[in-house]
Amino acid sequence: MLSIGLMSGTSLDGIDAALIETDGVGIVRPIAFRCEQWSDAARAQLAEASRQALTFERPRASPALVEAGTLVDRMHVMAVRKLMAAADVTTEQIGVIGYHGQTVAHRPDRGWTWQIGDGAVLADSLKITTVSDFRSNDVTQRGQGAPLLPVYHRALTANLAKPVAVLNLGGVGNITWIGDGDAIVAFDTGPANSLIDDWVAAETGARFDDGGALAGAGRIDEGVLAAMLDNAFFDEPPPKSLDRSDFSIQPVRGLAAADGAATLTAFTAESVALALRLLPALPTRIIVAGGGRHNPILMRMLSARCGVYVEPIEALGANGDATEAEGFAYMAVRALKGLPISFPGTTGIAEPLTGGVVHHSE
Repeated sequence: MLSIGLMSGTSLDGIDAALIETDGVGIVRPIAFRCEQWSDAARAQLAEASRQALTFERPRASPALVEAGTLVDRMHVMAVRKLMAAADVTTEQIGVIGYHGQTVAHRPDRGWTWQIGDGAVLADSLKITTVSDFRSNDVTQRGQGAPLLPVYHRALTANLAKPVAVLNLGGVGNITWIGDGDAIVAFDTGPANSLIDDWVAAETGARFDDGGALAGAGRIDEGVLAAMLDNAFFDEPPPKSLDRSDFSIQPVRGLAAADGAATLTAFTAESVALALRLLPALPTRIIVAGGGRHNPILMRMLSARCGVYVEPIEALGANGDATEAEGFAYMAVRALKGLPISFPGTTGIAEPLTGGVVHHSE
């Protein structure tokens, strides 16, 4: 089946759209990918929507969230149309769309997670069956609702020697450990790019640390780093997940711009190293997807602090920018087939659980 997956992460870089052929089990053939960048105005609107969402006791309609949801729907429809045109495929050829939406708040401790974006709007606009709201079913069953990509990571690494780990470095980091017999454990490791991006934006006005240049020019403040790592989250056993807002750049306030970037980059790397202690066994290699793999300083720090061979997912012949979008295309097919997308070892639910709400076009 041809499936399109859509992902807009908490880093607010843009909308990733991927087209794959998959049976939702062992067959995965990437076909096309594109990214639609958010404008500065859209990025600010979504950031404000998230800020407001985090003040609510539970999801509810408000003008800012409704307007942001409309923006998210409109831009995702455009992204799908551009992807289909570039891939030269028709509506009739696409079996399903996996629409993650935009996370504005993730609060499994309160029994909810909130992704804005209406799957029915995409289904009606594009005349393609759409699966959305992938996380809520897991959270209502007392799961963490994240991470969800592990089932796709398992498919990507099916032919590799075990144990192996896939590390996704988006706004928040998460790691998937796959052992013999497809044993799987996954959880959020801590902030990945989010704090680095926030710091660079505050200090320089840039959106991210391009090539790790700012961090590479700085010195790690070991005292500040130790204080940031003195957080109960890192000792909690999995499953566990984070909201992007659970950590802040406040501890590095007062440092020079380069030193703050270096310290926050080291914080991301060290949080992954601490996560390795919680795995059933040390992986023989760590395969990195997500935007963080483009930061050579972060990649070097990961290798040094983790003591495991670290390599970008391109080593598998994959596109690390497309991995999350491909994963939601894969999970959309699984949702149509009633196959599980979350597992006891990934989100803490009692038994494997399917997810997603299916919307058929009218």
